[in-house]
Amino acid sequence: MNLKITPESLESALKSAGHKMFKTDKKDYNLNIVGIRSIKPTVNEFNDLIVVAWKHNGKWTIKEYVATTLAGVKWLKQPMNPKGCAILKEGRYDKTWKIAMHRNSYAALCQIRPVKVYRDNNKDSNYDMWENSVQEGNFGINIHRASAFNVLNKIDLHSAGCQVFQNPKDFNEFIDICRNSQRLWGDWFTYTLINESHFIVETHEKNKVTSKPKTDPKKKAVKKGK
Repeated sequence: MNLKITPESLESALKSAGHKMFKTDKKDYNLNIVGIRSIKPTVNEFNDLIVVAWKHNGKWTIKEYVATTLAGVKWLKQPMNPKGCAILKEGRYDKTWKIAMHRNSYAALCQIRPVKVYRDNNKDSNYDMWENSVQEGNFGINIHRASAFNVLNKIDLHSAGCQVFQNPKDFNEFIDICRNSQRLWGDWFTYTLINESHFIVETHEKNKVTSKPKTDPKKKAVKKGK
C-alpha cells in the first residue's frame, strides 16, 4: 500500500468515509487509531495498515504499521464460528477496546463492546463481504500482534478476524503509545476502519474508486444480533 499519510490526508480520508478526526489541543495523546484496508488484498498476507496519529505539545505525530484487517486462509476455510469467518466491517467503533490480556498471554487492545462483522461462510480462499451476512456482537475482535519475536510473511493462524500487527516491535511501540493515552484519557479506545479507496478518492480523483454494498444472491437477509 503506497499512501502518503499526513494529518491533512488522514483527516480528508476519514471525512470521505463519514468520520471525524480527534484534534483537540486541550490534552496530548488523543489517539486516532485508524485501520486502512487494502482495495485488492492478497489472501493470507499483511496487506493493510494501522495508522496512529496524535498531537503532543501542539505537534502532530503519525505512525504507520503494516498489519492485517482480515483473517488468515486457515480460518476462511475452517471458520471458528459456524456462521462463518469474521471480517470486521468498515466503520467507526467508539470506546470499543481497552488494554487487557489477549488470550491471557500479553497486553493488547481487547474488544469490550459490540462490533459489526461480515460472516464469510462459503469456505473458499476469497474474502467475501456480503451485506446480508453482517452480524453484530462481542466476538473477541482484538488488536494484537502475530509472532512475539518474528516479522511474518503469512497471516496463517494469527488472525481469525482480529486486527493484527505484522512486526512485534511495531506492536510493542503501539501499546506504549496507548498506555500514554490511557493515563490522560482513560481506559477506552476508539478504532476506525476505512478503505484505502478513501485516500485514492482524495488524491487521485480522476481514478476514483467507488464500491457499493454487495448482497450474496445465495443468501437471504440476516437479522442483526447473535
